[in-house]
Amino acid sequence: MSIGTTEFDYDLFVIGAGSGGTRASRIAASYGARVAVAEEYRVGGTCVIRGCVPKKLLVYASHFAEDFETAEGYGWTIGETSFDWKKLIARKDTEIDRLNGLYLNTLNNAGVEIMLGRAVVEGPNTIRMGDKVITADKILVAVGGWPTMPDVPGIEHAITSNEALHLEEFPKRIVVVGGGYIAVEFAGIFGGMGSDVIQLYRGEQILRGFDDDIRNRLADEMRKKGMDVRVGVNVTAIEKTDTGVSLTLTDGTTLEADAVMYATGRSPNTKGLGLDTAGVELAKNGAVKVDAYGKTNVASIFAVGDVTDRVQLTPVAIKEGHAFALTEFGGMTVSPEHDAIPTAVFSQPPIGTVGLSEAEAREKFTDIDVYESDFRPMKHTLGGSNERAYTKLIVDKATDKVVGAHMIGLDSAEIIQGIGIAVKAELTKTQFDSTVAVHPSSAEEFVLMRNPR
Repeated sequence: MSIGTTEFDYDLFVIGAGSGGTRASRIAASYGARVAVAEEYRVGGTCVIRGCVPKKLLVYASHFAEDFETAEGYGWTIGETSFDWKKLIARKDTEIDRLNGLYLNTLNNAGVEIMLGRAVVEGPNTIRMGDKVITADKILVAVGGWPTMPDVPGIEHAITSNEALHLEEFPKRIVVVGGGYIAVEFAGIFGGMGSDVIQLYRGEQILRGFDDDIRNRLADEMRKKGMDVRVGVNVTAIEKTDTGVSLTLTDGTTLEADAVMYATGRSPNTKGLGLDTAGVELAKNGAVKVDAYGKTNVASIFAVGDVTDRVQLTPVAIKEGHAFALTEFGGMTVSPEHDAIPTAVFSQPPIGTVGLSEAEAREKFTDIDVYESDFRPMKHTLGGSNERAYTKLIVDKATDKVVGAHMIGLDSAEIIQGIGIAVKAELTKTQFDSTVAVHPSSAEEFVLMRNPR
């Protein structure tokens, strides 16, 4: 079908106006497609409304207590300080409103029609919104994911990251259940703001899937900052109390807290979407099964982003949405690549990583070299903190290519972007070594490691 035919109401109908859906809508419209996007909550999706953006703002806020201590080591006299949770949340909400407005303007300026409400798929080319039936040549599902909660007695008394961003009162005592990046980030947020934080994870170490050296060092640093990180333990029951919640643990002990937050995973948000009635194949967890170009087993239906449960990262959803639009409406054949994706964890201290972990590299390659540097960041020498930083490069010995780069410490999230380009470009350790160091900086450690361990 050529763009502009009147056989259907739209050339493209997008369900979900998050990062992936918005990008796909805008790019498709730029090629002349008649595009509509449906959103049942707020335009912007998980990242902008209830994910990485508000979370990062809270991360910034949580650092100031340490910054005040550091400042004294640099000659500043710090007076009495206090923290106002409600003021922070109000300021955060104002910024989210601003970003929501920008997303709306972007879609409107691109000529995309925005429909607020829930859309349900009724067939390969049919969508229903309330009493209205809409047809489209192509349907793109970009509804993202949603926090999952385990089947624990009293789980209704727990919150997720969604509610944590809107708490009316600041929890002086909070238990965070989970060991992934959302769990460690919120543990750091509440800990930095003054909460007594206990983090519980049923596995042997937090951040499963990350490099083991990074995982171990983060757990150590979090404990040094006063967070009680407990592994190999889980919650068996939650009870509501007059002051908050009471938790019973697998080791038989109990905990009292003002709140308990679960960050134990996210599932594709496909329940009740009607994809099964349209014949779309779904995985057991509800994820939409797609090929390398986002196409489902139904030729007219596509999916991008977290709903496909491939790589749950906002920039990946954006790339997938863009690639879909270029392929289906731009006359190109573009498949988003999912290798060497730089990732940041805004824990305290933060983490930056790209490529393979040491364990993954040992499985993939016959022989590898591992380079590492453990150091105290220069800022802390006068600031007084005993927090350390650590960098690590993993090299395929046969080709000299750097196949993994990892860092924990100040500015690692900013540093890893540039290193990610190098790893994506398959640069060699020799090329890293020949690069002049930026001195004094933590980033220079990546080009100064000379001897494998």
